[in-house]
Amino acid sequence: MPYKLRTLVLHILGILAFLSIPVFTSPDFDSGRSMLMVSEFRKNFASYFLLLLFFYANFYYFIPKFYFQKKTFLYFALIFISYAIIVRFPDFIFPSNFQDHGLMMPPEMDGHPPLPPNEMFFFMPHGGSLFQFLLVLALSFILKINARLTEINSEKLKAEVSYLKAQINPHFLFNTLNSLYALTIEKSDSAPDAVLKLSNMMRYVVTESTNDFVPLEKEINYIKDYVDLQRLRISDESNLEFSLNGNSKGKRIAPLVIIPFIENAFKYGINGEENWHISIKIDISEDDFLLDVINNQVNVNIPEEEASEQGIENTARRLEFIYPGEHQLEVNDNKDHFHVHLKIKLS
Repeated sequence: MPYKLRTLVLHILGILAFLSIPVFTSPDFDSGRSMLMVSEFRKNFASYFLLLLFFYANFYYFIPKFYFQKKTFLYFALIFISYAIIVRFPDFIFPSNFQDHGLMMPPEMDGHPPLPPNEMFFFMPHGGSLFQFLLVLALSFILKINARLTEINSEKLKAEVSYLKAQINPHFLFNTLNSLYALTIEKSDSAPDAVLKLSNMMRYVVTESTNDFVPLEKEINYIKDYVDLQRLRISDESNLEFSLNGNSKGKRIAPLVIIPFIENAFKYGINGEENWHISIKIDISEDDFLLDVINNQVNVNIPEEEASEQGIENTARRLEFIYPGEHQLEVNDNKDHFHVHLKIKLS
C-alpha cells in the first residue's frame, strides 16, 4: 500500500476510534438510538468532535505557523481560545433542560449545590475537560515535533548529497582544471595558489558540510576561494564585483547555504558575447548576515542535469528549517536582472 494511502487510512481509523469513545462510554449506551436525544451525550460527543478539530488545527496550522515561527504569544492565545470554545460551545448548542444560578447544570446534579463558575469551566463532565484537552494538545505537539525532526533529517541528508554533487561536480572541476592547465602552460605564478584554493574548497565541503553550524569565517573563505577560481575563466574582471564588509570572527552559520545563490549567478550570468555583469555583496553586522547577488539576464546553454534552479529551491527549504522566522529571502527574476537578497540572523 502506498505511503500516502496508508497514512490516510490510519487517520480515518484514528478518527473513528476517537469519536467512538463518547459513544461506548456513555451511560445511555444501552438505550440505543434514544441516546442521541440525551443532552449530556450530545455535549460529550460535540466536545470530542471539537477536540478532534483542534488536534488537526494545532498539528497542521498553529504549530508550524506560530510556534515554529517563534510567535509564542499568538500561539498560546490561540490555544486558550480553542480551549474556551471546546469547553463552552457544546453547552451553547445543546443546553440542559434547566438553569441554576445562571449556569447550565446536568440533570443528575439536581438538588446538589452548584459548582463554582471556575470549576464548571475547567472540570466539565463531558469531553471538554482540561485533562482531555491537555492530552490532545500534548499528542499533537509530540507528533508534530517528531514529524518535523524526521523531515529535517531527511532534508539534511538530501542537502548533504546535493551539495557534495553541486560543489564538487565534474563540470566545475573540468572548468577549474582547464584553467589550471592553462596557467601551468603559461608558467603562471598563480597556478600554485589556484591549486591550493581548489584543495581548500574540496576539504571544506567534505569535512564541514555535515555539521549543523560552522564558523562564519570558514564559510566566507570558501566563498572567496570559489569566486577567485571563477575569475580564472573571466576575460574582463571589471564585469565582476565582489565586496565583503564586516567582521566574521566569532559568528556561526549553517554550512553551504550561501554558495548556491552565488553559483547560480556564475552559471546563468556569464556570456562573453553579451553585456554581462555580476555583483556579489556581503555585509556582516553584529547580528545579521546580508547577501545581495545580482546578475544580468544573458543567453547561456546549461545542460539540464547541471541546472541549479532546484538547488536554489532546496536551499530555500533548508533555510526555512534551520532559520525559521530568522531569515528573509527575496528572489526577483525579471527580463533584465536576477536579484537574490538574503538576510540571516546570526547565532
